[in-house]
Amino acid sequence: MAEPRLPVFLDADHDGAFPNPELYDSEGLVAVGGSLTRNRLVAAYSSGIFPWFDEGYVPMWWSPDPRAYFDPDHLHISRSLAKTLRKNEFRLSWNTCFERVMRACGQQRSGGTWIIPEMLEAYVDLHRSGFAHSLEVWVGTELVGGTYGVQVGGLFAAESKFHRRADMSKVALVALVRSLFHSGMQLLDVQFATEHLRALGAQVLSRREYLHRLGVARNVTIDLTGLVPAV
Repeated sequence: MAEPRLPVFLDADHDGAFPNPELYDSEGLVAVGGSLTRNRLVAAYSSGIFPWFDEGYVPMWWSPDPRAYFDPDHLHISRSLAKTLRKNEFRLSWNTCFERVMRACGQQRSGGTWIIPEMLEAYVDLHRSGFAHSLEVWVGTELVGGTYGVQVGGLFAAESKFHRRADMSKVALVALVRSLFHSGMQLLDVQFATEHLRALGAQVLSRREYLHRLGVARNVTIDLTGLVPAV
């Protein structure tokens, strides 16, 4: 049996190419080091790779096998969530407060958070450049839920979500899935199939199939600047 391939080391001052994720084990650590520049982040997502690391560590770049995703056909709406959606006592918005959403996603996590200051700065820059978007859920003037992610062509890589009232992160997810696919999105990546995401209908793909679909999706042109989210 071949030895597991070691992750490559990225030069912090050079936005070089990432290695082929298919050459790595199922945990998918393909590279370490580098910096969170806009070009490097876009190159990573375009290659099926994302950064994930704790404060005080160098960036770590991952492409796990299998990979989790959502599509409208498998989205699971529980009875209680359906009731919340029917009552419609919330308002949705798109890209109105990206940084607030990202900060909220990093709060109230007992095990710590990977949304550290350098990640926040990098993704806010992606947002300002049109590569990252947020969906917000409001009750009156209160921000009660939301989600955000990175777009490369027809790929949307959802990164995290939060809620401050019951069901509001689920409302954000339902709105994200339905609105993105209505806009022509090809692939909605959620990285890992946690128990919570599986209960909402997350599906899994082998890394090889994910990369194949990504190769098609990233070349699709979709403009999300005027998206009007709806459930």
